[in-house]
Parts: sequence; C-alpha cells; structure tokens
Amino acid sequence: MADSRETFVNHAFVAGYPIKHSRSPLIHGHWLEQLGLSGSYERIEVEPANFPQFMGSLKDGSSGFCGGNVTIPHKEIACRLADKPDELSTELGAANTLWRENGLIWATNTDGAGFTANLDDLAPGWEKAERAVILGAGGASRAVIQAVRDRGFREVHVVNRTVARARELADRFGEKVHAHSLDALAEVTVGAGLFVNTTSLGMDGEQAPTIDFSTMRDGAIVTDIVYVPLRTPFLRQAEEQGVATVDGLGMLLHQAAPGFERWFGVRPEVDAKLRQMIIDDMESHP
Repeated sequence: MADSRETFVNHAFVAGYPIKHSRSPLIHGHWLEQLGLSGSYERIEVEPANFPQFMGSLKDGSSGFCGGNVTIPHKEIACRLADKPDELSTELGAANTLWRENGLIWATNTDGAGFTANLDDLAPGWEKAERAVILGAGGASRAVIQAVRDRGFREVHVVNRTVARARELADRFGEKVHAHSLDALAEVTVGAGLFVNTTSLGMDGEQAPTIDFSTMRDGAIVTDIVYVPLRTPFLRQAEEQGVATVDGLGMLLHQAAPGFERWFGVRPEVDAKLRQMIIDDMESHP
C-alpha cells in the first residue's frame, strides 16, 4: 500500500492556543527556502474544545496537511488521540510532532531530542556530568528529565516548589530520579554537573531567585529552556560565578528538525544564520 503522505506532502502546521507568537513558521520557512523545497508551514489557532475535531480532519485527510507540530495546551491530548504514539511520547504523556501515514496519526515528542542536541552542539561531553539538577516539575520538565536520564545520568534531582509534583515525576521516570522541595536546592546543587531551569522564572523580565552555582563540580554547565530573554537571570548568575552556560534557543531550533525531515523528506541544518534570524526577530518583536 502506498504511503498516504504522498497525497498531502509539503503542507504542515503548528497548532496551539494562542499561537500568534510562535516562531516555528520562521524556522521551517527558512529551511524550505534554503533547501529549495516547495511547501508550506503555517500557524493554526485551535481552541481546546475544537482540538479533537482538528485531529479528525488530519486523520481523514480533509485538512490537507501531512502533519505538524502541536504546542501548548494541546500536547497531552494530541498524544491521547494519536493512533500510533511512540514510546517516548507515551512515557511523557505528551506529543509535539504528528504525521499522517496510511490513514493513521503517528506521534512523537522531539523536545528531549532538541534539548540534548543543543547541548551536544554547544557543550560536547555534557552527558559525562553524572548528576543533574532540574528546577521545576511542570509539563516542560518532563522531556528534559527523560532525556537526561536516557543519556546515562546516574542521578537526576528534580526540585520544585510543590514537592508532590516532583514526586509524581520521580515515580514516572524511575529510580534515578529524586524529588526535592525548594529548601533542598542549595544542597543538591553541590557537586552537580548540570543545572537546568525548566520553569518560567526569569522569562520576560520576571524575577528569579539567586542560586550559588559555584558549588557545582568543575566543568559544570547551567542551561535554561527559557530563551526570552536569551541571557536569562540564571545564566547571568552562572556566568558571573564562572560557570559555563548554554542558552535555550538551540532547543527550539533543534526540536524542529526531526519534524521537518518527516514532513518534507530532508534533514535540515541548525546553523548560525538560522539562529541569528530568530534572535533578530525576538529583538524586533519582543
């Protein structure tokens, strides 16, 4: 049987609510132009109550899309409604990448791959750190916890204001993952090789607590999945304390590449030109 993507090739989407600030169309549009491919990638604003209907139109082909991305608040329901969620998205309970194949909706989650690819690119060898501290236990932390665990970290310490939320994630991701309240943050940071902020603290000028990163092991890395501003309060603190940092923009860029390859058939490159284009857009459209 022919792959049904042939009929709907070259038209993809990002669906969310709201969606107008998504930079995904810029990323995919850049790659389409760079690679000389015909096609489209567009924003689709879908209210939560209408998302099941949207998924139905994707499945029966009436939407005209071969697949696309889903973002807040649709990642969890996209995973539940997909016919073929993969192992990654099933464990996470959330999907961000969908495609239609042989009349079925397949799903995966590329957030973790984007996170690790960013560190692989900018901080090679980061996975040798063994102990990680992850601040936050919301939806954004799940893919990071999973990715860090799967890269061989011996200990993953999840610190959250509500410790019960952190315990839920420890239960979900296994014995290497440990839950802590905010009171334990200073203690678990001592000797850690990787610190990741997955909360919204520091976003758009929001205040962030002061953290002593100097107690981390030699060669430690501090990273933040927030990328607006690019140099977040946590990254500034780490830099001032002499600790290496990696910003969160690369995660956004790298997580987009697997979906593009799925829909358009070519693996795109995350390069300096793309990164600068997104930075310029952030500065002109804060």
